[in-house]
Amino acid sequence: FEQIWYFTRTELLLRDDGLAVWKWDPAVIPHVADTNNASDGDLLIAYALALAGSAWNNRDYLQTAASMARSILAHLVITSAGTTLLIPGAEGYRPPGRKDGPVINPSYWVFEAIPVMALLVPSDRWKKLSNDGLALLRSLQFGPRRLPADWVSLKAKPEPADGFEAEFGYNSVRIPLYLARAGIDDKALLSRLQQGMTVTEDEPATIDLATGKPKDLLPDVGYRIVNDVVACVVSGTKLPASVRRFTPSLYYPA
Repeated sequence: FEQIWYFTRTELLLRDDGLAVWKWDPAVIPHVADTNNASDGDLLIAYALALAGSAWNNRDYLQTAASMARSILAHLVITSAGTTLLIPGAEGYRPPGRKDGPVINPSYWVFEAIPVMALLVPSDRWKKLSNDGLALLRSLQFGPRRLPADWVSLKAKPEPADGFEAEFGYNSVRIPLYLARAGIDDKALLSRLQQGMTVTEDEPATIDLATGKPKDLLPDVGYRIVNDVVACVVSGTKLPASVRRFTPSLYYPA
């Protein structure tokens, strides 16, 4: 943990607003290829530090977690048309620079982390962020499979954002997992997501929202377990033996 944290604070926490840069590439000099942040990454860093600080009684971790939570609340949690949103990054997702903004990524709501942020930096905005994020997920039903898009414009009626593929993609595959991990057992929502992203038996896929047709099949066990976890939550189905044992594979499904 300390090695990962050392890398994070020396190579990624380079912005002056307390947030982390999102893109670090070992093949280029300087290694930071994009200095914008990614708000799900910031949430996960603060969450990890909070858990570690609590488990190991490390005040430094807890203080840094609180500082990051404060930055997230100040720079990334916004209110638009009465709805509290998590914008994906500090730059590039709001008007006037982004004409169809605000643009959100529904998979950036790491629901299990939000109550911990509220413990670190008390504010009623955290609860509203969680509630409004969940309400958004219930309302985002694009195309024949009624799925959310990876990137959504909320300028007017929600729609897939300009300049991005209109798809339920590799970002959105995380949504049911984050819901289940947070103890959100909305069976109607989870079932709709599970059915929408599944193409053969329990194999998930990325989905073209307009046509409802699969784009990339996701056979790796790291993707399949998302559907298996949802089945466990919704109907009590036990996890199959095939997903009970972790074997490292590609980065994202692992």
